[in-house]
Amino acid sequence: MKFSNAWLREWVNPDLTAQQLADQITMAGLEVDSVEPVAGEFSGVVVGEIVACEQHPDADKLRVCQVKGHPEGDMQVVCGAPNARVGIKIPFALVGAKLPGDFKIKKAKLRGVESFGMLCAQTELELGDDSDGIWELPAGAPTGADLREFLNLNDSIIEVDLTPNRSDCLGVAGIAREVGVLNRCAVQAPAIEPVVPVIDDSLQVSLLAEEACPRYVGRVIRNIDITATTPLWMQERLRRSGVRTIDPVVDVTNYVLLELGQPMHAFDLAKLSGGIKVRMAEQGEKLTLLDEQEVELKADTLVIADEKSALAIAGVMGGLDSSVTENTKDIFLESAFFSPLAIAGKARSYGLHTDSSHRFERGVDYRLQEKAIERATQLLLDIVGGEPGPVHLREVTEAMPAERRITLRRNRVKTGLGIDMADDEIVEIITRLGLEKLSETDEGWTFLAPSFRFDIAIESDLLEELARVYGYNRIPSISFNAALDIVPRAEAEVAQNRLEQTLLSRGYQEAITFSFIDRDTSAKFSPDVEPVALQNPISAELSVMRTTLMAGLVKTLQYNLNRQQDRLRLFETGLRFVPGKEGEELKQERMIAGLIYGTRQPEGWTGSKDLVDFYDIKADVEALLEHYDAQGEFTFAPAKHPALHPGQCATVLRKGTQVGVIGALHPELQKAFDLPKSAFLFELSLDGLGEAVIPAFAPLSKFPEVRRDLAILADAETPVGDLAETAVEAAGEYLTDFNIFDVYQGKGIDFNRKSVAMGLTFQHPSRTLNDEEINAAVEAVVSQLEQKYNASLR
Repeated sequence: MKFSNAWLREWVNPDLTAQQLADQITMAGLEVDSVEPVAGEFSGVVVGEIVACEQHPDADKLRVCQVKGHPEGDMQVVCGAPNARVGIKIPFALVGAKLPGDFKIKKAKLRGVESFGMLCAQTELELGDDSDGIWELPAGAPTGADLREFLNLNDSIIEVDLTPNRSDCLGVAGIAREVGVLNRCAVQAPAIEPVVPVIDDSLQVSLLAEEACPRYVGRVIRNIDITATTPLWMQERLRRSGVRTIDPVVDVTNYVLLELGQPMHAFDLAKLSGGIKVRMAEQGEKLTLLDEQEVELKADTLVIADEKSALAIAGVMGGLDSSVTENTKDIFLESAFFSPLAIAGKARSYGLHTDSSHRFERGVDYRLQEKAIERATQLLLDIVGGEPGPVHLREVTEAMPAERRITLRRNRVKTGLGIDMADDEIVEIITRLGLEKLSETDEGWTFLAPSFRFDIAIESDLLEELARVYGYNRIPSISFNAALDIVPRAEAEVAQNRLEQTLLSRGYQEAITFSFIDRDTSAKFSPDVEPVALQNPISAELSVMRTTLMAGLVKTLQYNLNRQQDRLRLFETGLRFVPGKEGEELKQERMIAGLIYGTRQPEGWTGSKDLVDFYDIKADVEALLEHYDAQGEFTFAPAKHPALHPGQCATVLRKGTQVGVIGALHPELQKAFDLPKSAFLFELSLDGLGEAVIPAFAPLSKFPEVRRDLAILADAETPVGDLAETAVEAAGEYLTDFNIFDVYQGKGIDFNRKSVAMGLTFQHPSRTLNDEEINAAVEAVVSQLEQKYNASLR
C-alpha cells in the first residue's frame, strides 16, 4: 500500500516528520518498506505558458516558443516536443534551474537560435513515466508559480507492507485511523453526504450466489461528460499511490479504493442488457477482460453478469465489452461486499493480481459500500457532471458476517501483557480503534468488533491491540522465573535417546517418514491387517496409517538407491497404528526399527567387499538389548513374517513374550522394490522391551573357578538355543558363565546329527568346589539334554 504523506495529513496531522511517522507505525505492526520523495530534486522550475510558437528556421523538428512565466517577461525557448503549441501550460525550467541528476539549465543556442530555458517532460523532473512530449499542466495552473509549491512536491511517498490480517489499512482512512489512535489526535475524514437523486432510473439486482456476495449496492448516473479532465490534485494522489490516470470515471473509482479501501467498478449503462445478476460462472463461459485477455471461466468463479453474459470477474477485473469508453454517456456504478473465501485464489488461477482482488481476498468492510457509492458520486458530479439516480441496495442479512462480541477481563491485561494499565486508558485505546463498548462489569468489558476489523474475534486479539498501541518498546522485559522441578524417572527405565545414540554410534542414520502410506504398500508388509484409512488423505499415496515402520524404511532405501547411495544404515522411531479387534480401540505402539543394506564395511583399500547378512543386524539388535542388562531374558527364535524371508527371520522374545522381529526382506518384496541385493531389517516395540534389570552388587569370589567343556551330539534340527537354555537350568546355582564355542556337522558324524561344543564355568562364592560337585553338575546337564533332546556326549 502506497500513499502520500500530504494526503494522510489532511486526515490526521500529528507533530511528526514523515520518517518519524513511518517509524511509529512500523513499531505498531504496519511495517514501512520505504519513504521516498514524490519528485526528483529540482529548483527554478515554474508554471509556464506558451504564448507563441513558430517553426525553427533551420530544423524541421524544432520549434521556437515564446513562453510566459519568467519574472522579467516572456522568454524565447527552443523546444523539440511534438505537442508544443500556443495556449498550453507547461513546466518551464528557467536559466539557472537545477534538474534531477545535477543538470543545470544554461543559456544556449540551437541551430543558431538562442534559447533561454527548457520546457520539461514528466521524466525529466522524475514526476512520471511520460517522455513523449512536454508535460501539459491544467489550464487553471497559475502562470509563473513555483512548480514545487503548485504541485505540493515537498511531499513523501510512504509504502507499507501489510500482513494479510490488516486489510483495514489498505486505504488512507485505515492508516489515518491507526495514526490517530497512536498519537491520540482527532481524525478529520472528508464530509460524505448522501447525494440527492434527480432521476428515478435504477437497475434490478439479483443475488444468485448469496454466500459469496450477500451485499451489493448500485447507482445509475446519466449524461456524464467523459471528455472532462481529472483534476490535477486527484491525478497526483493517484500517481503517488502507484496508480496511473485513465479517464475521470475510472480515476474516481480508483481514488475511492485508495481513500476508503472499497473497490468499485463502473459499467457503460448502454452496454448492459436487463438487470445485474451476481452468480457463479458457467463452466467454459468466456469473458474478455479489461486487459484484452480472453479467459475461459471456471464454474467456481463468481461473476457479475447481465441477462445475456458475464460482465466481470467479481472482485478481480471488469470486462472489456461493458467498459467505460470515450463514447460513454451513462454509467452504472457498483460497490459490493464479496466473501473473502469466494475471491481468495481466483485472480491467481487466471494469472492475475489486481488491487481489487488484493483487498477482497483479505476482507473488505462489509458496511462500507453505501458510503463508497456516495463518495464516488460526489466526486463524479464535481468532475464529469451527470444526473444521479437513487442508491439501490440488495442485502441477504443471514449471509452477512456475524457480529463479534468480545469480553476483555481486567486480570488478563496484567497476566497477558505483564503491565498495569488504567481502565480509562484501556477503554480509550480500544474505542479509538473503532470498537464499541457494550457493557462493563467488575471483571471487565464487552466490546463489539467493527465491521472493518476481520482479525478481531477473541480476547487475545484485544490484548494484541493493546500491546501494539501501548507500544511494544514500553512493555518491560522480565526474566522468566519459575520452579523447574526435575521430573523423577525410574532407574529401570531405558531412555529412547540411549537406544538412538547406540545405533548412531554403529553407523546408522535417523530417518523420519510419514505416519501414513499407500494401501498397496501396507498390504505388502501387513497383508493380514486392515489399516486405518484417513478420511481426508493428502494423496492416494498417503491414504492409510502405517502398521509397521519397515515400509517407510524400505521406501527410503529405494529413494537413496535411485540416487546412487548403495550402502545404508537407517533407523526410525515412531508410532505404528494397529487396529484392534472388534470392540477394541486402535493400538498406537511406540516402535524402533532399523535397516542395513550393502557392504559390511565402507569402500576402502583396507576394507572387504563382503555384504551384510542376518548376523550383522542381529548384532546391532543385541547391542540395543544390552541396555536392559537382562542377560538370559532376551532370546531369538525362528519365525515367519509376511515381509521377511521365510528362512532368515527370527522373533525377539523377552521371557517368552514377543517384542520384535528381525530378518531379511522377503524376496518378493525385494523384487517389487527393485532392490539388487538383500536388505535386512528389525522392528522392536519400545514398550514391549520393558524395563532394565537394575544392577545389584555381589562380592567377587576369592576362590578358583572350574571349567568343563562338553561336546554334545544332538539332532540337526534341534535349536542350539534350546540346548543352551536346558544346560544352564540343569547346571545349578554355581554356574557363573556359559558359552557355545563350536557347532560342527560333517565327516565323522551322522548327517542327521550335529556336534555342539559348550563351555561351563563354575565358582562358589565362599569356598573351593570339589570334583564331586562339579561332576554332579556336569552329569545333570548331560542327563537333561539326553532326556529332552535325545542328546549324548560325543
